[in-house]
Amino acid sequence: MPSDPEEGNPLAPGCERCPELVESRECISWGNGPLDASVFVVGEAPGAGDPDAEQWQGGNWTGLAYTSRHSGRRIRELIEAVGYGGDCYFTNAVKCFPADGEGSNREPTAEERANCRPYLREEIVQVDPDVVVPTGKHATKSVLALADRTIDGFLDTVLEPVACPDLGATVLPLVHPSYQEIWISRLGYTAESYREQFETLLDRLV
Repeated sequence: MPSDPEEGNPLAPGCERCPELVESRECISWGNGPLDASVFVVGEAPGAGDPDAEQWQGGNWTGLAYTSRHSGRRIRELIEAVGYGGDCYFTNAVKCFPADGEGSNREPTAEERANCRPYLREEIVQVDPDVVVPTGKHATKSVLALADRTIDGFLDTVLEPVACPDLGATVLPLVHPSYQEIWISRLGYTAESYREQFETLLDRLV
C-alpha cells in the first residue's frame, strides 16, 4: 500500500537513541513515498534546511527525507527524469540533522549510523524494492553494511550494480546530488550520459 508522501513513514516517533542528534534536530526526517516502490533512494542525513523556503525547506523541518533545495530537489528531478518519480521511496541512513555547531551539518558518527541502521533495514524489508540507490559515500557504506559488505573506493562503485541477496535487492550507488556537478565529469560522464546510464540500469534491474 502506498503511504501518504505528505506524512512520511515514522517508524519510531520521538526516537532518542542519539542524544546529540535529539538536541540538534528540529524533527526526525522519515522516509516517504510508496511502500511498494521498486526504487529505494538513500541519502546520508538531513541538512540544516531552511524553514523560510517557499518549497524546499529540507527534512529537518518537513520531517520528510530528501526535501531540501540542493540535494532533495536534484535527486527527485533525476528520479523523475528517468521515469520512476511515482515508484520511488526516499529515506536517509541517519534520520536526524547532525549539527556542526556553526549552523551547518557534520558527518554522522559511526555510532549514530549504527543506531539508525535498524530503521534503514526495517524500511528496506517493508518496501521490498528491486533496487536500492544510495547517494554518496556514507549512504553507500551504510547500505552495504546491512549486507556485511564494505568498499575501498567509493567512486569505483558509482553506477556499478552490486547484488545483495541479504537485502533482496541490487544496490546501485550514485554520487551525492549536491556534488554531482563536480564528480560526474571526473567519472567520464556528461549530465546527459550519466542520466542515460542510470536509466538503462534501472530499467534492467526493476
